[in-house]
Amino acid sequence: MQDTFVCPHCGKESQRYRNPFPTVDIIIEVEGRILLIDRLNEPFGWALPGGFVDYGESLEEAAIREAREETGLNLENLRQFKAYSEPERDPRQHNISMVFTAVAHEEPKAGDDAKHAQLFSIDELPTKLCFDHATILQDYISARK
Repeated sequence: MQDTFVCPHCGKESQRYRNPFPTVDIIIEVEGRILLIDRLNEPFGWALPGGFVDYGESLEEAAIREAREETGLNLENLRQFKAYSEPERDPRQHNISMVFTAVAHEEPKAGDDAKHAQLFSIDELPTKLCFDHATILQDYISARK
């Protein structure tokens, strides 16, 4: 999507391009259970830990940082799983997420954008998750079989 703006320096009308925002989500397993956070900010609800990639940061660095900020966990065996790019996956704007998988061994502690951090067995995941995280976890569970 594009629109125009006037350059404040030269006064020339230019095109403004809107691009999707890069994000990461992390499927973290702790002793065979999946970690979800209860989001502190809108949209509210249960979600995978994750967030926006900072300028100058790799996807892997963003995943490690977001996991540490939201759950206090140090990740092991970080691996790219799959990218999700449906334009409507986030109600705020078009985000593209690189989803990672990882394991951790500590007890999670909610921090940053998380009200709560909780471990769920695969059979007892909440039925309603934010964004497209239910689809992501269905894909993950299918890939594990």
